[in-house]
Amino acid sequence: MLPLHAEVINVSGRDKITTIKNAVDIAKDGDTIVVNGGIYKEKNIVIKKKITLLGKNNPVLDGEGTYEILTIKDVAGVVVSGLTFQYSGFSSLKDLAAIKVIDSRQFLITKNTILNTHFAIYIAGCDNFSITYNQIRGVPGNDEQTTGNGIHLWKNSYAKIANNNITGHRDGIYFEFVQHSTITDNYCKSNIRYGLHFMFSNNDEYINNTFEKNGAGVAVMFSNNIHMFKNHFLFNQGESTYGLLLKEINDGIIRDNVFEQNTIGIYLEGTNRIDVTNNKFLRNGYAIRIQASCNNNNVNNNNFFENTFDVATNGSLVLNNFNGNFWDKYDGYDLKRDGVGDVPYRPISLFSMVIENIPVASVFLRSFIVFLLDQSEKIIPSITPENLVDNTPLIKPVKM
Repeated sequence: MLPLHAEVINVSGRDKITTIKNAVDIAKDGDTIVVNGGIYKEKNIVIKKKITLLGKNNPVLDGEGTYEILTIKDVAGVVVSGLTFQYSGFSSLKDLAAIKVIDSRQFLITKNTILNTHFAIYIAGCDNFSITYNQIRGVPGNDEQTTGNGIHLWKNSYAKIANNNITGHRDGIYFEFVQHSTITDNYCKSNIRYGLHFMFSNNDEYINNTFEKNGAGVAVMFSNNIHMFKNHFLFNQGESTYGLLLKEINDGIIRDNVFEQNTIGIYLEGTNRIDVTNNKFLRNGYAIRIQASCNNNNVNNNNFFENTFDVATNGSLVLNNFNGNFWDKYDGYDLKRDGVGDVPYRPISLFSMVIENIPVASVFLRSFIVFLLDQSEKIIPSITPENLVDNTPLIKPVKM
């Protein structure tokens, strides 16, 4: 085994220290602790000083499947970088983590590897901090009940979560009561429940992330003023699975995203004043499912390609606006040559309404009689919502 030692620098006259705990004990505010390569099995290292914990030659901190590995409490300015954490403890009563930060601020957790832990990074009661460039892998074969979240935030503000790679946890990223924060350039794949899950969190932005092959892509619930730009929702498939779930959301913008091969691209329930614009919906089962509980949402300037159903709803009254979209199923004409179809387009098919009430009818999806039903409904609408119509369908796709 490699020789093990932590070394405190910026402190004169100190010899090499054999444990990280001892190094933390003798360090002063502003010091850097260099942790050299090797395996460290220490029960819950606690930091309450403004120090930098810096790994050199891939040191490994091992919780032996029993302990929380590193806890940061009541301090500002801590940096944790270049370390590998593995095998934190599991508890059904305590949220044990590889790295837990409580009531702290202005800290940075960056360029670490976290493997086979319950919660990977758990942050509570903190503000003004960054979690960046970490590689996070959950325990193979675990289910939703026996693993925690990759990056878990509770009651925080002004957080920056960027360039992390997360797989195999319950939720890749979890937000609850998190305000004024950004999630950018993260890759969340094959997480058990959601790639990103947040509730009761306002004034947040989610930009340029990829959510691929998760139990479901992203769930946004009971929040206000949410902006989601330039994200990719890919291959989130399964019974009632979606790329993006919006539930009880007010005043949001969903723009410049790609929804590709999800069971449902976007599912909206109880949403108000959401702008869905300049998005690409490609080969989804349902591109958009918008419930009758939604009000004053705008779906404009989007591209719909090769979706089984472009739009579905569960009611006859629609209080939302669909205008200026490109629909690949539109077969109208443009005699004025202004790029806008002269005939309105009704994106809801009769058969989608049938499936809404009789799910087993989906076995007839590709049959000729379904084609005839949908064509007759377009000519003389009788069952599909009369006011769910795009009055200005585009002849050519929106440039993105």
